[in-house]
Amino acid sequence: MDDAQQQESTAPQAAQPAEASPPAGAGGLSDRDARVLRFERRTWRYPAAKDEAIRTEFGLSPARYYQLLNALIESPAALAAEPVLVGRLSRLRAARRQGWSPAASVTAGSGRAPSGADVVEPYPTDPT
Repeated sequence: MDDAQQQESTAPQAAQPAEASPPAGAGGLSDRDARVLRFERRTWRYPAAKDEAIRTEFGLSPARYYQLLNALIESPAALAAEPVLVGRLSRLRAARRQGWSPAASVTAGSGRAPSGADVVEPYPTDPT
């Protein structure tokens, strides 16, 4: 083996990007998908701690991680592998989606735009 071949064989291998999923293993889940499910079993006291762990463990932004998690929740393979966890995550997601609307803060979650009857004045006006 000449020097060039030896340098190539001893050069450190580049880390696999977190975006690339390895081929599916047993149960139809990739290694990354299985890691995401294991990660979601943990409990977090603070959201910032979870966000930092996402960056460290997966090399992803939290927004991208949650995109991947949402796709994983819809996966039949994930449901087959972790039915209780995927069911819980799916219910949490549905509750968040149901409770959110652009006008929710104005009308206390009614999901509709405020009308004149919904507006409460701070002090009654004198009709005279």
